[in-house]
Amino acid sequence: MNQFNWKLASLLLTGIGISKLGDFIYLIAINLLVFEMTGSAAAVAGLWIIGPVTAVLMNSWSGGVVDRSNKKKLMIVTDIIRAAGVAVIPLLGSVELIYVCLFVISLAKAFFAPASTTYIAMLVPAASRKRFNGISSLVSSGAFIVGPSIAGALFLIGTIDMAIYLNSLSFLASALIITFLPDADKDASMHEKRNALEHLKEDWREVITFSKKESFVFAVYASFLAFGLFSLALDSQEVVFIQDTVGLSEADYSFLVSITGIGFALGALLITVISRLLSIKQLMAIGMLMVSAGYMIYALSYSFAMVTAGFLLLGFFNAFMSAGFQTFYQNNIPISIMGRMTSVLTVFQSIAQIIFLLGIGIIGDIIPLRYSTIVLAGANLLLSFYVIWLALKPGMNQYFSEEERAEAM
Repeated sequence: MNQFNWKLASLLLTGIGISKLGDFIYLIAINLLVFEMTGSAAAVAGLWIIGPVTAVLMNSWSGGVVDRSNKKKLMIVTDIIRAAGVAVIPLLGSVELIYVCLFVISLAKAFFAPASTTYIAMLVPAASRKRFNGISSLVSSGAFIVGPSIAGALFLIGTIDMAIYLNSLSFLASALIITFLPDADKDASMHEKRNALEHLKEDWREVITFSKKESFVFAVYASFLAFGLFSLALDSQEVVFIQDTVGLSEADYSFLVSITGIGFALGALLITVISRLLSIKQLMAIGMLMVSAGYMIYALSYSFAMVTAGFLLLGFFNAFMSAGFQTFYQNNIPISIMGRMTSVLTVFQSIAQIIFLLGIGIIGDIIPLRYSTIVLAGANLLLSFYVIWLALKPGMNQYFSEEERAEAM
């Protein structure tokens, strides 16, 4: 598709926006529902483990299925499965059954996530990806800001069940919108009759071969994933750090979360306006460095003003970093193996998440939280310097080109 149709982009972004808006409403609702049923913080914590565990079990092979399947149809089917799964949650009488249902929903997501990533790369030409990813970040930040507000309003005028049903409808709306998008899969002869184990071996072989051959791409993107892992660990201790270490209130924390969302939205809005003036390399380098600086300010904070400054900085430049790395990934990973690459990377990321989050919780009971927070923020700062060093190495400009080089494997 040489000439990109921005009407199609609007449809796709609308679908993404509706789905993510529902996700934020659902995230709050399901946590409240389980806590209401059990009164147990451990039961609520269990909700956060289901996603990574499912990813470890599924993503080692789901990417191969995605690459050999029709992406549009797969996205529609998985959206419908998620809609049905979410809709039955209020009818379930036990937390155990809710966990099983959430596991099924996570199974569908294990296919939807790599399918949507690959579909976007197929639909959006390389020259338009930077701006598209900027707008996508704006849509996501809008959902992040508006979603919790809608959830709060629904809890006031209705029930938790109403919020959950609304999320189910959002998945159906997303599926309906996807039906109006074009079928980006041109090769209809993808389905070879071959043993599933042979397919799995071949998939991993191709991913490993590509990672070795394109070691620069792998090093840059692996650094981004590690950065996200350290950031997740910082975020998981956010409430405790802000209230116990800095000494702020719950109201202050809620305001700070909103500030971060507003910062992200402003950053994403700026990218959509000036995307042509900034290179992919600049988006990645500036974004990553400033986000890590924001985390360091937060880690060293002793006042509301310092935390606010840190959150504004990391929120604003997170949009730059996200758009830059998404575009880098789409331009440098072959579409033919993008589903597999996304899934395999998610497996390792999920294993690391489980180990890291458990480790941070244990370490937090041994040493003061401020120390571990400073160490994690420092690790992110070092990673940002490493990525900048990689980006400035001679002869690497082709990896940051606006032209697609994804099929150069």
